[in-house]
Amino acid sequence: MSGNILIIDDEIKLLKLLGMILSQENFNVKEASTARSAMTMLEQYDFDVVLSDVRLPDAFGVELIKSIKTKYPNLEIILMTAFGNITDAVQAMKNGAYDYLVKGDDNEKIIPLVYKALEKVKDNRSKVVQQTGTIKGFEQIIGHSPIILQAKKLAEKVALTDAAVLLTGETGTGKEVFANAIHEGSDRKKNNFVAINCSAFSKDILESELFGHKQGAFTGALRDKKGLIEEANGGTLFLDEIGEMPIELQAKLLRVLETKEFIKMGETKLSRSDFRLVAATNRNLEEEIKQGNFREDLYFRLNVFEITLPALRERKEDLKMLAKYFINLFSDKLHLSSIQVNPDYYKALEKNDWKGNIRELRNAVERSLILMDNNILDAENLPHYSEKAVAESDSLSIRSLEKIHIQKVLQYTKGNKAEAARLLEIGIATLYRKLEEYGLK
Repeated sequence: MSGNILIIDDEIKLLKLLGMILSQENFNVKEASTARSAMTMLEQYDFDVVLSDVRLPDAFGVELIKSIKTKYPNLEIILMTAFGNITDAVQAMKNGAYDYLVKGDDNEKIIPLVYKALEKVKDNRSKVVQQTGTIKGFEQIIGHSPIILQAKKLAEKVALTDAAVLLTGETGTGKEVFANAIHEGSDRKKNNFVAINCSAFSKDILESELFGHKQGAFTGALRDKKGLIEEANGGTLFLDEIGEMPIELQAKLLRVLETKEFIKMGETKLSRSDFRLVAATNRNLEEEIKQGNFREDLYFRLNVFEITLPALRERKEDLKMLAKYFINLFSDKLHLSSIQVNPDYYKALEKNDWKGNIRELRNAVERSLILMDNNILDAENLPHYSEKAVAESDSLSIRSLEKIHIQKVLQYTKGNKAEAARLLEIGIATLYRKLEEYGLK
């Protein structure tokens, strides 16, 4: 079986070794040592399988998977790591990875795994994906609590306009779902909805992804590339975690918002794009402005219409409805039928304060379906949640809580700051700034 394989690894010796091994199997192999050059190659060639290192100089492999799978859903990705971190493995699979390998320990598994991945690619391309049953627009927003209905009402009103929208709230509250619903409820719904997470990439690769580049703009830029701003022309551009955008890019984004004009990397002439912007952040942008990390003029340009999404612990009356939705969703994916749910299952969900919000609930439901016996869901299939006093640390300031939390995460990662930033879901630059601010090493 022939196949086109892309290997991404900044360890050049290993990159060449893997390339030689796979070439001997008559695969067509390309190599990249950075995320940027890999994204360029993905645009130039039709790949079947990608083998990517988890640690790259300009991106985190686990997050890179999500971006690649969004653009190229039919290919399969195998993640490689020297650390064997089970947290990375689980997140990689959730982000769309086909499988996970530990460097050195699993060398003999590479060839058989690539063949299996190629079979999956073949299956992907043979399937006809039915889109008619897909829930779109504001039907995606599940819940009947007053607080979520109010947020939904605001989103429905602003969707009818072209105003910029800023979605704020904790991580996992459904900001991308709201952004997509606003797009589907607008006159722009026939055009593209384009999304990118600003915290997933380094400054240079984020600039290339947003603005595009001309051939020869940098090493590896072998042909012109359209950026997401251009792709969003006539549609909606969703910038998730905009608080993590490097301040140098913030000035360029502000110019685009004010003039609808931009310049690709390596080019001198102006291009135009008429798009609607929806941005999201879990950061306090006013505080970031005081710290010198976010431009005040960009904040005012973004904050035309702000919608704050409630934390799940503030809308616990929606837990059962959301859980039922995820049970149905994952039952279909896992080919399960006739699921019975004991009442104690829903009662157990109410005992958690859901710091990870809807994303944490989704993961908990999926895991419980995998663990259940005899197609019966009960409290034993969930982590043992206990009644938690959410206000047990009320005497502490938010700053104190944040400092303690960062310390705990750093202890958990044994001082690995890149891993800590990933678990905290903030950019590495933000973490270093917090460490300096709190006097942590």
